[in-house]
Amino acid sequence: MSINPFSAVLQAAQEPGSPTAAWQAAARLYHAYYTGLILTVASRGGARLVGDWVFHTFRRQHEEKFLSSFDKLGLSDLPHAVAAAQYHYLSNSVGGVEVEYMYEADDKAWVHFCHPRWIYDGTALCAVPIEVSHGFLRGWYAQNGVSLGNPRLGFVCTSQDMTGQYGFAGYFREFDRELASEERLQFAPDEMAPKFDPAAAPRLDPQAWPAARLHKANRNYSMEYVKTSLPQLVALAGPAEAAGYGNLAAQQIGRQYYRQVQALLGLDPADDSPAAFARFMAAMATAQDDHVDIDEGGEGALVRIAGWRLMRAPKPPHPAVFQAWNGLWEGCLAVHNRFLVLEVLERLDYGDPAFIWRIRAKG
Repeated sequence: MSINPFSAVLQAAQEPGSPTAAWQAAARLYHAYYTGLILTVASRGGARLVGDWVFHTFRRQHEEKFLSSFDKLGLSDLPHAVAAAQYHYLSNSVGGVEVEYMYEADDKAWVHFCHPRWIYDGTALCAVPIEVSHGFLRGWYAQNGVSLGNPRLGFVCTSQDMTGQYGFAGYFREFDRELASEERLQFAPDEMAPKFDPAAAPRLDPQAWPAARLHKANRNYSMEYVKTSLPQLVALAGPAEAAGYGNLAAQQIGRQYYRQVQALLGLDPADDSPAAFARFMAAMATAQDDHVDIDEGGEGALVRIAGWRLMRAPKPPHPAVFQAWNGLWEGCLAVHNRFLVLEVLERLDYGDPAFIWRIRAKG
């Protein structure tokens, strides 16, 4: 039975083709893509690279999201240890993650991410090295006290997924002295998280968080991992390797998840024409809040997407980010109709105002 307070909303069956079903489709594809990226980088680049990459990804997300979300989650007036734990409970619950929060004192509060773990979907958990866990612990959890301006706040990790324990767990604690940088993250594997009481957990105002907002937040949660991680992978591994890892993972995920996503979008699985795939790409673009136009005439079908919400930033990302991400649609097309090809005619990341693709027969 799910402990996530939002699970009834997020897991409820949606009418195929509805906006909420389309947001679910985007959330599912990007969630799978991020898990696939972790496995690809770990298996081909090694444990050290994937650990460093996860560290930089979570540190960047922390810097961009942690403090800016405090007010909207109603945490600004709480003791720092309690606020930090409640932040992780509420923000991850909105993302569809099974997580527990346990208050122990004003200077000590727990979080426990339960199995099955969202980030290591399904059997993927078996192939994830412990360096990934250490990466996000150092990148995010050890940084909370720094961001809050509280040098006495640290995180004590009591359980990790890769060690066969009881999920990922630990507590934020405000110590009685300032912590050295290496003390902001500590380990205590002999400690057990206390029992979770749903009645004592924090809640979001249902009037401020209706179903549509929850579904959009759930979509954004998955997309943010890809938005942050791909540029960090380019910076750390270099453009060629990052494009290779990212495109390979995207191609495989597109192949594995196309039919699921297609069904959520309410599209006809029997129509394998170029025009049908153009409509698929248009539906996915709309689900991501991008403006799209399609032209089903002429040689094949054309898809034009103006803007790129996923990577919206003052400075366009490196072209390798597009090369990685574009593998999603190449992988989906291979299942839709392996006798078709996806041609990139224009790229936003080279300074053009839009992406334009042509879907046509091979040869």
